[in-house]
Amino acid sequence: MRAFIFPGQGSQAVGMGKALAEASAVAREVFQEVDDALGQSLFKLMCEGPEGDLTLTENAQPAIMANAIATLRVLEKEGGVKLSEKADFVAGHSLGEYTALCAAGAFDLSTTAKLLKLRGQAMQAAVPVGVGAMAALLGADIEKAEALAAAAAQGETCTVANDNDPTQVVISGHKGAIERAIELVKDHGIKRGVLLPVSAPFHCPLMQPAADRMADALGQTAINAPYVPVFANVLASPVSEPDEIRKLLVEQVTGRVRWRESAIAMRDAGVTHFYEFGGKVLSPMVKRSAGDEISTTSIISMDDIEAVLKEL
Repeated sequence: MRAFIFPGQGSQAVGMGKALAEASAVAREVFQEVDDALGQSLFKLMCEGPEGDLTLTENAQPAIMANAIATLRVLEKEGGVKLSEKADFVAGHSLGEYTALCAAGAFDLSTTAKLLKLRGQAMQAAVPVGVGAMAALLGADIEKAEALAAAAAQGETCTVANDNDPTQVVISGHKGAIERAIELVKDHGIKRGVLLPVSAPFHCPLMQPAADRMADALGQTAINAPYVPVFANVLASPVSEPDEIRKLLVEQVTGRVRWRESAIAMRDAGVTHFYEFGGKVLSPMVKRSAGDEISTTSIISMDDIEAVLKEL
């Protein structure tokens, strides 16, 4: 069994998608459709930067999605591969869940781009700059991370945002609480805490205003049943019912990204191979979570696509 997986924020880089677009008309069509949907030259920003503008949440989210979908579409249209025939599940990390839903036909490309632009703007606006923060805890499992977050909170918000793999957990909340957590890491048997260069504290209760905005937007958006089940971040289990997908996408804004558990659950469901489109961030996390017997492939370039076509 196979899972097609899609990366989240942090995987953006100036130059992303450029070589693919030069090599493929299919990729160029994807980038043009996203530009048209958003009414901005996002692809130019992806190719040329500046990096500071690309890193802005409202640009990074649709850019990462567009890059991953372009890679998938080239595989599908030029390679004659159908996702519905080759993948048993799809999943994505945070914003990547929207990419997964687009890949599986639950949203069309224009709708996905608009939703992610709005999601980025809403998440940015939910908390004033400087009030929130996030930190990666290296050498931390979920139990240690939860104990640390509880100790550092002291009346403020400090929660686990991303359970990425058995060695890396991300916490999110008020800046003071996150800074206290970093100071306390050694007391909790955690190797290191690193403040992340993000503009807002994602996946924690401080994001409730953004969740409310997404509830409004998703309430007005038609969702199709996906071709294959989508692993939901907040459940770490597969969903395919449109109303449930809508509800879980709202919960996802404030909820925990249960990536480690998702990787294990997909393995336990019989997945032996994970294909990551448009990045190479999730593949190592999957290996660390689901075990070395699982095989992973990152698909970024035309060479990668050609190699995968031989496998599939």
